[in-house]
Amino acid sequence: MGKAKKTRKFAVAKKIISTKDIRIKSVQAKNEVKQKQKEEKKKPKQVEQAVSALFFQYNTQLGPPYHILVDTNFINFSIRNKMDMIRSMMDCLLAKCIPCITDCVMGELEKLGSKYKIALQLAKDPRFERVPCSCKGCYADDCLVNMATNYRCFIVATCDRELRKRVRKIPGVPAMYITNHKYTVERMPEAFGAPRQG
Repeated sequence: MGKAKKTRKFAVAKKIISTKDIRIKSVQAKNEVKQKQKEEKKKPKQVEQAVSALFFQYNTQLGPPYHILVDTNFINFSIRNKMDMIRSMMDCLLAKCIPCITDCVMGELEKLGSKYKIALQLAKDPRFERVPCSCKGCYADDCLVNMATNYRCFIVATCDRELRKRVRKIPGVPAMYITNHKYTVERMPEAFGAPRQG
């Protein structure tokens, strides 16, 4: 018997692992991320319970006497502008106002030292209501936002733009601030001299 003829193979390349192969680490990581996303989609979504005090955007809990949560810088700016806080609040809202101070704001005022001694004396005024807060020594802005979200019966008084932005995201909670040596309230149609919406 004759010898078997060997045919030469043309264009034969070495076997290379494809980019979509499971053994490559980057592909494994992508697959894990996709898997996690699928699992998250399967989970039931957490929907917060709607606040019963709100009628669309209108907060029915807000009414005279108004309880106003006061921030440290609001007190300082009121003193700088030589404004009587309670009287100015009454002129703005045309009703009885009770300024409220949380423990965190009081602690912040005490930490500021002798420079803000007048502000601390004003905060200790018996006309100001002291509101105990559950948070233990947290940042005062966070404390005010938590109080406003948990109890929708407050107006937040602050001159801090960052805090005002955060308060705007809470439906039904108006923010009070100082402009042109007077107090104004945004998102509250009853307020005298409040900026017009729309």
